Amino acid sequence: MGKKQQPKNPDLICNFCGKNQTQAHFMISGFEANICDNCTERAYEIVSKELNKGKTEVSIPKLSKLRLLKPVEMKKHLDSYVIGQDEAKKALCVAVYNHYKRLNHRNDKHIEEEVTIEKSNVLMVGETGTGKTYLVKTLAKILDVPFCIADATVVTEAGYVGEDVESILSRLLHNANGDAKAAERGIVYIDEIDKIARKSDNPSITRDVSGEGVQQALLKLLEGTISNVPPGGGRKHPDQKYIQINTENILFICGGAFEGIEKRIAQRMNTQPLGFRSLKKAELQLDKENLLQYVTAQDVKSFGLIPELIGRLPVITSLNPLDKDALRKILIEPKNALVKQYQKLFDMEGTKLVFEEEVYDYIVENALEYKLGARGLRSICEEIMSDAMFDLPTNSQATFVLSLEYVKDKFEKSKFRSLKVA
Repeated sequence: MGKKQQPKNPDLICNFCGKNQTQAHFMISGFEANICDNCTERAYEIVSKELNKGKTEVSIPKLSKLRLLKPVEMKKHLDSYVIGQDEAKKALCVAVYNHYKRLNHRNDKHIEEEVTIEKSNVLMVGETGTGKTYLVKTLAKILDVPFCIADATVVTEAGYVGEDVESILSRLLHNANGDAKAAERGIVYIDEIDKIARKSDNPSITRDVSGEGVQQALLKLLEGTISNVPPGGGRKHPDQKYIQINTENILFICGGAFEGIEKRIAQRMNTQPLGFRSLKKAELQLDKENLLQYVTAQDVKSFGLIPELIGRLPVITSLNPLDKDALRKILIEPKNALVKQYQKLFDMEGTKLVFEEEVYDYIVENALEYKLGARGLRSICEEIMSDAMFDLPTNSQATFVLSLEYVKDKFEKSKFRSLKVA
């Protein structure tokens, strides 16, 4: 148990303003003198003014123009880190390029504003492990702009237990090293946006403070508003000083798995997720294995996002589910592929790690079986490699060959086998 808070002493009086301890936030006591928190702040301001007298103000330089890559160049960079997902990459690159082109245009004061270009916030729909977060992370790194990831599930409506929507901007400000101007042209990725979907269309006697309430709170943030952000993060309180951030130039990208939305897409397109009704010859043949590619604002609305929020996310794109070929490439080809990471770890200990070709297929097949996407590759590799990495620092050898027999033996004994559906 924590210590009990000591009661405030009304006889302890500030020697500057005359307030007692019960009227002040806190009191600093010295040798036969006391000063309250308000007087401390005023004293600091007076001392600062006196010390800065006669000094010329240093003008803060304007933010330089971003070194903006063209969409084709952006996609080329993304291709070296992320396998597949060409449609999502194109949509993201175009949205980001147009957004920062708009920013650079607005910084040119001599240009007359005849046409106002609106923000192009993005909504990404895709199964878990298809690379939504990784795509945005990689893109922010390429552009070298402040970036933060926020989780929509921990945010609640203002005044309730949980985080306020402004906490999202606190993280962005922190990642911009406290520079509000830099934060104002950053990128915010709001993950799990599908988890704040409206629970149902039926009226309820209780407020949906972590669902529709959060959607309502996000509206002004996504559109553009001047928001008061606590510099240290956390919740707001009346005596706190705030940093004002204008969200008009912040690009918001939202992502979610939207589990079950395929049924809504299938219903809209007069088909079923696992089989088609009779279609007319004139109608287009649909890819029943990837119905997410046909997602529209109408489907997202029927899932539970309010129309006002969807209107502020004009770009809607989907990520394809990962097949065997894509997972195999993810395992081997990217700059920071899992295989290359493990080989680097072994190389640090002076050991060359060699994978047999059959091992790749075995890992991929199991990742597909457990339906964990690209994340499943990492989990399976950790299960297989844990014993080898445990012994490596003490029993280093010139070469370590990861054979199919070794991999099968380690994986069969792992906890993954208990997850297998009978």
